[in-house]
Amino acid sequence: MAGQLVPLEYFATHKRVWRRLVQTARLCCGIPDYDNYVRHMLEKHPDREPMDYKTFFRQRQEARYGGRGGFRCC
Repeated sequence: MAGQLVPLEYFATHKRVWRRLVQTARLCCGIPDYDNYVRHMLEKHPDREPMDYKTFFRQRQEARYGGRGGFRCC
């Protein structure tokens, strides 16, 4: 076992799994995934410029909380 090279696919698989875990954790906490948004915009809408992170985050908060100006308790 010692001295053997690890195939590159091993690292690629771990990288994909790690990204999914991070994405899931962010979504569970309510943090939008900006990286996926940018990737989607570049692949599917190359003619449109993606929002910057601050604008994206604000827009996702308004979509989630309805722009009520505050958080609801109940």
